[in-house]
Amino acid sequence: MMKRLVVIAALFYVAVTAVFAFQQRQYLFNTGDDGRLAAASGLAVPDSQRVSLTASDGVQIAAWYVPPAPGRKVMLFFHGQGGQLVIQTGRWRRIREAGHGILALSYRGYPGSKGSPTEAGINLDARAAYDWLVERHAKQDIVLHGHSLGSGVAVHLAAGVEAHALVLEAPFTAAVDVATERMPWLPVGLLMLDQFRSRDRIAQVRMPLLIVHGNRDAVIPPVHSERLFGLANEPKTFVRMVDGDHNTLVRDGLYDHLWSFLGKLTDPGQRRGPN
Repeated sequence: MMKRLVVIAALFYVAVTAVFAFQQRQYLFNTGDDGRLAAASGLAVPDSQRVSLTASDGVQIAAWYVPPAPGRKVMLFFHGQGGQLVIQTGRWRRIREAGHGILALSYRGYPGSKGSPTEAGINLDARAAYDWLVERHAKQDIVLHGHSLGSGVAVHLAAGVEAHALVLEAPFTAAVDVATERMPWLPVGLLMLDQFRSRDRIAQVRMPLLIVHGNRDAVIPPVHSERLFGLANEPKTFVRMVDGDHNTLVRDGLYDHLWSFLGKLTDPGQRRGPN
């Protein structure tokens, strides 16, 4: 009987491991589409327009662009696991009211875009979006902003390009770290294909950094931001949002902190990084 129980337990473990291995991208990338974003011509704010980007591997990517007012920045936004660009009207409204521009892309496999999501592919999408902006704006007028999963995309891009600043909203040290914490009984580090290891790249970032995290985040614990912040170069700023959860930071005052952060960067001394 004991041997039979051991065999059953072993088979169950193998089965669960196999399910994770073969369905992991369905868990990591929530590409569900209710049809509204793919059909949308804009982001429900003035002057917004849909643009088409082509990644270096030929995949067509949808993005939504709002031009900045004269003298303002343009926010290159990388969304989280669920996308949900169509319902983030509060975010776009705050950016637009401040006069800043927006380029928000929908990763490959997400609404409006072709292909299937992978870490490597999404990084190509991000670079295509950056290159599109650089054709129209100075590099120092671009602010990279990643939320949740998008923080991994933003860090990867920021490690290899120039921009005015990097903003990380509820970031992780790595997607594989979050998965390991949730499933410590699985060999996640060996199985996970898309690991988004921001902790391995953040030291390569040479631009001012703002990290914002809610102390009640139920998706990514704030300790991830604290560890990532410790690995980052100066100049850097960390804001802990009291009572903020994973998806409430815009409502809780994220952009007040962001505008203050950008305002301080008008002082050249604030932009000085490591030699």
